[in-house]
Amino acid sequence: MTTTKLVTAEELERMPDDGFRYDLIAGVLIKQMPANFEHGALAATIGAILLNFVRPRRLGTVVGAETGFKLAVNPDHVLGPDVAFVRADRLPPQRERRRFLPLAPDLAVEIISPSDSARLVTDKVMDYLDHGVPLVWVVDPVRRTITVWNGNRTARLLREADELGGGDVLPDFRVAVAAIFEE
Repeated sequence: MTTTKLVTAEELERMPDDGFRYDLIAGVLIKQMPANFEHGALAATIGAILLNFVRPRRLGTVVGAETGFKLAVNPDHVLGPDVAFVRADRLPPQRERRRFLPLAPDLAVEIISPSDSARLVTDKVMDYLDHGVPLVWVVDPVRRTITVWNGNRTARLLREADELGGGDVLPDFRVAVAAIFEE
């Protein structure tokens, strides 16, 4: 019988940079390939759109990929969405932000990569929802759609002609889906 040594969030934080991203699922490291150009451009676009809405209203903080959220302990569970938002009233003091935040983001955005299977994406969405993320956007660059998942596990598929809203997390936020895919 072989056993896998479980990794803690603290060990993950101390790992040397090898050019890859890692999720930590129940203490097991899951290696992520670096994002392709399209993926990175979409993440930057979504992050900029959110930041331009959030920052002037002082609603909280928007972060990009590589930002880990510690969702559970013993075994540790750390996920890094492509873009995330955390409400201002939930943010810890600045000095405590140099580590993985020990909370679930209010919004997690996942951009589907060519190597992602449908099962992998669904599992990740369910993982976010299971750990208290109230709003998840899954962006499909091939189909140019966004699937909006709510905490009650209902989903709505949006196409380019539709408008993306922030739900209860960002009630006044609205953007045309087509604007996210503009080049």
